[in-house]
Amino acid sequence: MLNIVILAAGKGTRMKSALPKVLHPVAGKPMLGHVLDCARSLGESRIQIVVGHGSDAVIERFQADDVTFVLQEQQLGTGHAVQQALPHLDDDTTVLVLYGDVPLLRADTLRQLTSQCSASTLALLTVNLSDPTGYGRIVRNGAGDVESIVEQKDANSDQLQICEGNTGVLAVSSRHLQRWLPQLSSDNAQGEFYLTDIIAMARADGLAIVTAQPQAEEEVLGVNDRRQQAQLERHYQQQQALQLMSEGVTLMDPSRFDCRGELQVGSDVVIDINCIFEGKVSLGDGVIVGPNCTITNSSVAAGTIIKANSVIEDAVIGEQCDVGPFARVRPGTQMARGAKLGNFVETKKAIIGEGSKVNHLTYIGDSEIGKNVNVGAGTITCNYDGVNKFKTTIGDGAFIGSNSSLVAPVTIGENATVGAGSTISGNVGDGQLAVARGKQRNIEGWKRPTKKS
Repeated sequence: MLNIVILAAGKGTRMKSALPKVLHPVAGKPMLGHVLDCARSLGESRIQIVVGHGSDAVIERFQADDVTFVLQEQQLGTGHAVQQALPHLDDDTTVLVLYGDVPLLRADTLRQLTSQCSASTLALLTVNLSDPTGYGRIVRNGAGDVESIVEQKDANSDQLQICEGNTGVLAVSSRHLQRWLPQLSSDNAQGEFYLTDIIAMARADGLAIVTAQPQAEEEVLGVNDRRQQAQLERHYQQQQALQLMSEGVTLMDPSRFDCRGELQVGSDVVIDINCIFEGKVSLGDGVIVGPNCTITNSSVAAGTIIKANSVIEDAVIGEQCDVGPFARVRPGTQMARGAKLGNFVETKKAIIGEGSKVNHLTYIGDSEIGKNVNVGAGTITCNYDGVNKFKTTIGDGAFIGSNSSLVAPVTIGENATVGAGSTISGNVGDGQLAVARGKQRNIEGWKRPTKKS
């Protein structure tokens, strides 16, 4: 079993935000959430999160049965942070140290690292960088063995030329940590207790220092400011785009695509530019999503077209449907096969039956619409009296004329017709025509007003 210690106590001053740094998102999820998900994927483990700045917010967001929170009241360095977790570490286990602001580490990388850790080895994750500025340097001897890690501010001119950087991620026996951490000193340029000082202690005790490296540099990059946050966001999205294209999805421009959750796709799916997918979204075979759409926690079945600038949230869209452009499909909407929502239509908690059409400038809320219904432009269901919501039911084959107001609770029967411009506050029977509007008067001799000089 692993003991995993995640360091998440930093303030993140350069983020210039009241939000604790580890709660800032990458791909719609707090950075610490990414790290936790990766840690949990490694199998049976005990997870300790070291918190400090904004600890209440971090604990509230990530409290779970498999997580223990440890408070670092003063942020005195990485070594000091891990010291706080010592009482919670099991004997004779491997301890894996991770960082809450390094969100893109892959589980395979960590498995490779921990597999090299033993009672006689300390496993260190390093990375070769074209510009290692800010990173501790990995100092090796003539035989290529790791001898120590020198922090940037403590490095001499020769050491600053080293391009192999320390990621901070390491795996080591709990028994060794219990012995080494109390020996750490803050006698350095930062006045902090460096976790990296245990490398020299491990060498002195005869342990071999073994190293592993990530597939890509971005995997181990941390976030200290908004620029770095944006850099990792784009890397993450690029990886998502590459994966989708490998599954056969057509992305009109992979650089203008965002997945902030889980996206499942069928074959021959086409996604245009600037689309955002949040939460859990599934797109069936042949689905086409036009530009500038946002789809959240929804399923879209085969053959459906989502036209430009539509927003879909917590909805179920059936096969061969047509949505948009500029449609807003709110939570609870269900569209049966062949249904259509046109431009500037908004729905909420609405069941739209097979083949029914709501084409233009319409609001349908708390409603159940049968099959092959036509709802004219400008129709609204008046479902809210200021306190309570009421339901509108429209039977199969009904025709609702343009600019009608259906005052719920109300039922429109099968094959009924509502005349344009009507305000319907009573039920309409099957096959009936309902007309509810003021009588027209044409006034002779009326003069238009003129502008006063």
